[in-house]
Amino acid sequence: MAAKSNPFTFLQQVRSEVSKVTWPSRRETVTTAIMVFVMVFLAGLFFFLVDQFLGWGVGLLLNL
Repeated sequence: MAAKSNPFTFLQQVRSEVSKVTWPSRRETVTTAIMVFVMVFLAGLFFFLVDQFLGWGVGLLLNL
């Protein structure tokens, strides 16, 4: 079981750990966000086309 510490010590430790974080620049954040939107669009398009193709195939099978 972890040893309990007082809130002041805990906040000092949190502040120390947060200062070690390397935060992304604004440009990196925007670039990553754009990449995410492009990949979501491409995945959506892919699954839409697969769904249309499978729907067309099932329609052909049911009309036989």
